[in-house]
Amino acid sequence: MRKRYTIEIAANNNLVVYCPQELLKGKEINKIAFGSKAIEVDFRPHPKKNNCLVISKEIQKLLYFPDFAIKLHVFIEHQVLNIGPLVGIFTAGFTPFPLRPIGDRTNFFSKLLSVKTNVGAIPFVFGEQHINWEKGTINGYLFHENNWQTIEVPFPHVIYDRLPNRKTERNPKLVKVRETLQRDYLIPWYNPGFFSKLDIYERLQQDNSVGIYLPETHPFTSFSLLEQMLSKYGHIYLKPINGSLGLGVHQILYDKIQDEYYCRYQDREGVNRLQKFSSLEGLFRTVLGNRNLDKMIVQQGIHLLRQNQRPIDFRIHTNKDDSGEWHVTALAAKIAGRGSVTTHARSGGEVKTLAEIFQQDECKLYTEKLVKAALQLSNSLANNMEGIIAEIGFDLGIDKHGDVWLFEANSKPGRSIFSHPELKAFDKLTCKLSMSFAIFLTEQSILYPEDVIKWS
Repeated sequence: MRKRYTIEIAANNNLVVYCPQELLKGKEINKIAFGSKAIEVDFRPHPKKNNCLVISKEIQKLLYFPDFAIKLHVFIEHQVLNIGPLVGIFTAGFTPFPLRPIGDRTNFFSKLLSVKTNVGAIPFVFGEQHINWEKGTINGYLFHENNWQTIEVPFPHVIYDRLPNRKTERNPKLVKVRETLQRDYLIPWYNPGFFSKLDIYERLQQDNSVGIYLPETHPFTSFSLLEQMLSKYGHIYLKPINGSLGLGVHQILYDKIQDEYYCRYQDREGVNRLQKFSSLEGLFRTVLGNRNLDKMIVQQGIHLLRQNQRPIDFRIHTNKDDSGEWHVTALAAKIAGRGSVTTHARSGGEVKTLAEIFQQDECKLYTEKLVKAALQLSNSLANNMEGIIAEIGFDLGIDKHGDVWLFEANSKPGRSIFSHPELKAFDKLTCKLSMSFAIFLTEQSILYPEDVIKWS
């Protein structure tokens, strides 16, 4: 069983660590390590305390350990006592402003870093410009006692990827940083990359246990494909393969009786529109004439549950915990704006708890179905995708028959649902588990490094 110990700093320069007798019992330990820094020291039992490690100012300086006491985890392997985890959160978009070092996302990162005492970890935020390759250290941003401060720390035990978008992720400089830290320094990197809708669908199709949740989905190839799917389902969705925030989504409906086509979408000015056409070609020419259709997918339309004629879908967050197990950490309903093709807030959508829109029995039934689906899908994605996945945001729907459908999976889920007053506690929970997983990953990388390299 893991245990946490308070790391105290004594005002002397001895290379001696005083620690509980239980840590020394039957073990030979000759080094202490923090992140990538390790030094030889003497270990002696603490004469009075059994819940803390005492290190000197000199050890603190050599390890680049922060100048405050904190309860951390201890991992012992190969005669080295590792304290941590030290968690690097990799991102981009830094500003020169001390109070808002990461611009509009500063508030999110402050919440993420504020869980350190609760979790027993030291997280910091950094970008490629903050790395000192020659020294093996990073000048990262720490959020401590409600203030941002810069701090020089060693290379971390693990890295949590929080790059803001696909364009940034493809930056050759940032790609090289990730490859170097993973390959040359063997630092595990979790939640890398952004999911592609088509890739997700194809990976999940290989798993029979989750096939029931997948709407029929194809890359756009021809008008005849659209005609077939419209004939089969009555309405379909055209979506960008790598889209986000509901941008570029078009719903196409076919009225068999009138032999007419309708397209619901949001125009460039952000106005929800519904237009009628006598032919599919005319619809495409008018609405989608300048789009690259090779980068679109066609997806089966689902007749969703509704409230006041407005479709409902659901956002579910899942996270792995400090044992590597999946949990549902947040669940909310999203109701589409009037005439909107999506449930996003920017299109007039509203966030509600399930209890606000369903009777008690319905609420219990739908919650159970959504939780079951989200956990099954999380396990399947973690097993079928490259890299270490520990956090996913799902957009799921429930149709009129009570069946659950997967619309999207996001490796960097948005946080808009947490604006709802009753979901603020779940905002903290997702942050806590994002950091808690770092404990599990650090322990695995120290005890079983070969396995972690395979996962990456």
